Amino acid sequence: MSARGRGREVSEERDELDERVVDIKRVAKVVKGGRRFAFRVVAVVGDNNGQVGMGIGKARSVPDAIRKATERARASMRRIPLVGQTVPHEVIGRCGGARVLIKPASPGTGVIAGSGVRAVLEAAGVSNVLTKSLGSANILNVVKAAIDGVYQLRSVDQVARERGVPEAQVMPFWRRKR
Repeated sequence: MSARGRGREVSEERDELDERVVDIKRVAKVVKGGRRFAFRVVAVVGDNNGQVGMGIGKARSVPDAIRKATERARASMRRIPLVGQTVPHEVIGRCGGARVLIKPASPGTGVIAGSGVRAVLEAAGVSNVLTKSLGSANILNVVKAAIDGVYQLRSVDQVARERGVPEAQVMPFWRRKR
């Protein structure tokens, strides 16, 4: 296969991923001559099918910062377990003063979340979930807390094995067989 063919495959793979820029902030570094300004970008990347990652990029120009953030987000992508289109169980993610509560929701609920948490969950492929941001409203810490929460998730069969109960008892009530 030629080098050109491989390049096309890589670009097709990139097109499949859902890249979201969550936050762009101007930051300053004080040096001898005054302030030196740069940009900090928080980006979330997911495949809309259970994989998600978050990255932070800093650079003197916005496009460079976005590129760095998305590259780091790609590198940090991890798989999360899903039950249909929701999360398997309730979880609280923490980072600094920010706490994010993530709860499973029945089909048709949608993503009830603020901008940072919404970006993380939608990029991961979750389409029915309830969330509440508790504590700090710092967007960087809220996104990190949401990532922490989704990385804490465990599959239904794993939780059932740990507790020694049938899977049906652990599943959300709307998924149980009557």
